[in-house]
Amino acid sequence: MSKRYCLALDLKDSPQLIKEYKNHHRRVWPEITQSIRDAGIEDMEIYLLGARLFMVMEVNDQFSFEEKARADRNNPKVQEWEKLMWKFQQPLPQARPGEKWILMERIFKL
Repeated sequence: MSKRYCLALDLKDSPQLIKEYKNHHRRVWPEITQSIRDAGIEDMEIYLLGARLFMVMEVNDQFSFEEKARADRNNPKVQEWEKLMWKFQQPLPQARPGEKWILMERIFKL
């Protein structure tokens, strides 16, 4: 039984930076996609509207946000990717210090 999580984050409101960000996501490093799969994320999509990002993750029973964060902290390639992506990203107004992607609350399901 998979579970779905939706998260949000903003990009800096710059057409050039947004274009660069999209280009990076057309060529995500293989180490990054491997780390995503290794964490138990079975499917992931990111959508863009203006400067707002919306991520949908389908995860298996082994997935844990805490374990993913721990694995990411210990993976130099993920740290390099995250540092590069932070050039384009900015925290949402409700983000805590150091928080990037924020888990969204589902308010409706058909």
